[in-house]
Amino acid sequence: MGKLSTHSASHRWLMAFVDWIKPEEATEEAICAQAGEIRDRIGAKASHDGLVVRSMPWSGSFAKKTGLRRHMRGDHEVEGQDVDLSFVISPQTSDGEDIESLLDRFERYARESYPNTCRNPTKSSVRLDFKRTKLSYDLVPMLAVEGDDEAQVLLRSDGERRRTSVQRHIDFVRRRTAKSNELEGRVKFNEGVRLVKWWRELRQSRSEILDDVPTMLIDLLCAKAFDAHGVDETYTETLSRWFGQIAHLVRTRKRVDFTDFRGPANHAGSGLWSVLDPVNSENNVVPPAWGNLHLQELEGWFEDARDGMARVIAADTAGDEGEAREELAALFGNALVDHGGAP
Repeated sequence: MGKLSTHSASHRWLMAFVDWIKPEEATEEAICAQAGEIRDRIGAKASHDGLVVRSMPWSGSFAKKTGLRRHMRGDHEVEGQDVDLSFVISPQTSDGEDIESLLDRFERYARESYPNTCRNPTKSSVRLDFKRTKLSYDLVPMLAVEGDDEAQVLLRSDGERRRTSVQRHIDFVRRRTAKSNELEGRVKFNEGVRLVKWWRELRQSRSEILDDVPTMLIDLLCAKAFDAHGVDETYTETLSRWFGQIAHLVRTRKRVDFTDFRGPANHAGSGLWSVLDPVNSENNVVPPAWGNLHLQELEGWFEDARDGMARVIAADTAGDEGEAREELAALFGNALVDHGGAP
């Protein structure tokens, strides 16, 4: 460690690659335009149905600036930027009736507004997939919390009512990005998250056990690694430290929690391992269905990535750019060779 510089080949390749994997500017403009239309249509349906729409804040990776570009060629596929559109609804209708469910209503609004668009309900949203623009949006209805404009309640399909905060989840990522911006060098927290998410997509495509590692879990593990190590001068060394820290956390099953918005959690998390939501410590973001096999595979992923980055550093410091390039391609796919500026 510490022998690389911003002139090192692996850092230059990763710097070019992270610029390429973020959504294109034209895509972001298209998202804003289409999202505005969706908000208008769905919001109007909700209001006509007697709901009181308090706000429609941006949420998810688009707001956190950790989204990925769509890439459907080469050795793996990345669906691209996911866009969450939140609809914060008053707990009572305009007639004063208490609201017990929202997902069924919003599925109907989506069906009436976009009858020819593919729709898929999830546990807490309704997903719209637009073929023409190749963009997808998750409509996420939630109830407002009286007395706290930055708190909401998700009404999930299984009947669970989960307290959350769109604004605080975004702030959680943005404050770490801002902190990384205060340090010397180019490496930023949100761009490190982008690289880890891209790597996650490649590993998922090759796994028979872990085919859906939650984005929130990746966000929180990267945040814990950043809190422990910050960012280095190079992307190479930053990722090496992050992968190593996360491998340790998964191997030891050490509980991961945060004190950004509250004190330390004073209760034991559920399941074999706990990674606690920073705005609601009762929400363990590790999927409840995961058993030892899932966690062992996740541990193996991060240990392989840690060891791979160590080989990149060794090859780069030895001046063997070919070996460094091959190791990075093994981690991030051939897209890194095609779009990372590596010869």
